[in-house]
Amino acid sequence: MLKVGGAAVVILGAGAAGWALTRAPKRARVPWRVAGESFGDPRLDALAYAVLAPNPHNMQPWRIRLDGEDGFYLYADLSRMLPETDPPNRQITIGFGAFLELFRQAAAEGGARADATYFPEGEGPRLDERPIAFVRLIADPATPRDPLFDGVLDRRTNRAPFEAGGLPADVFEAIKAASVDGVFADATADPERVAELKVLAREAWRIEWELPRTRAETIKVTRVGKEEIEAQPWGIALSGPIMEAADLAGVLTPESMNAPGKAGYEQTLSFYENAIDSAAAFLWATTATNSRRDQLEAGRAWVRMQLAANAAGLAFHPLSQPLQEFPEMRGPYERAHALLGSGGGIVQMLARLGYAKVPPPAPREPLEAKLIEA
Repeated sequence: MLKVGGAAVVILGAGAAGWALTRAPKRARVPWRVAGESFGDPRLDALAYAVLAPNPHNMQPWRIRLDGEDGFYLYADLSRMLPETDPPNRQITIGFGAFLELFRQAAAEGGARADATYFPEGEGPRLDERPIAFVRLIADPATPRDPLFDGVLDRRTNRAPFEAGGLPADVFEAIKAASVDGVFADATADPERVAELKVLAREAWRIEWELPRTRAETIKVTRVGKEEIEAQPWGIALSGPIMEAADLAGVLTPESMNAPGKAGYEQTLSFYENAIDSAAAFLWATTATNSRRDQLEAGRAWVRMQLAANAAGLAFHPLSQPLQEFPEMRGPYERAHALLGSGGGIVQMLARLGYAKVPPPAPREPLEAKLIEA
């Protein structure tokens, strides 16, 4: 018997344990296994790692058009935006920065340099049909490899509550040092500051979840169970036998999640609050301005710091809510910048750090699904 959200869910029969073992969405995790294989083109070899980049709500909005023998254009899939929680596409752009950084690291591993031109045809207030970047791959055996690349296939975003326990003070320096020029990183494990940031993060999360239009945006891209995840290996994935049992019991359905007072709604709210409360420390990144270039560089820095945190054995979970730019979030947004903004800079990312069991990799669409015809 499984108890989920206050409901008792009974799985009968000797085959129950076997059933549980079959619920992993293995097909949706294939891209993590094939990265490192040869695709017959060094660009594709490096892109196989880039598509594993962290990105908001796991929307995987990248579209790639190969150009000539050594280049490619990177575009945004405009159907994969988050207009309610990310109206200016700032967070989506940060995800593209992470994509470009993993491509750069993978290219260097193969003895090549990735020369990227950001927004070669210009940019607007929101992402549009124009390319986000043009990248040319140049063979250069002198290109130094990046030690952070060793952890690319082990990188995880961990949404679970963290274990109790503090962090050693020296762990922050290695994480902050992984940032890039122009992106200022800082962290705190000071109990008073951590408590203050928990209050801010909880308030921001409640605003996002309790506001019908922002909650609906999240629910729309949430997949529960193996079949849904493998059918659409993008979006927020809730996998495993407990999640599937909750779905079968009507606890974790879109209808239940969208109805205040229902188990799905209340359990989602409390799960995320518990996750926030379990933070041992917080990490954030700021830039001097909020240009698209700054956002891409923030994404590069962010995935690098996540790799450094994971290498140190730390769980890492972005808390984007206080930094969102829709009207109802104005109060937390301003307080976040008052608390964390350095010299009037823009806080691009905020994350909680701690210790937790390592989760399986997030679902990914295959690389071939991201390629578009020239």
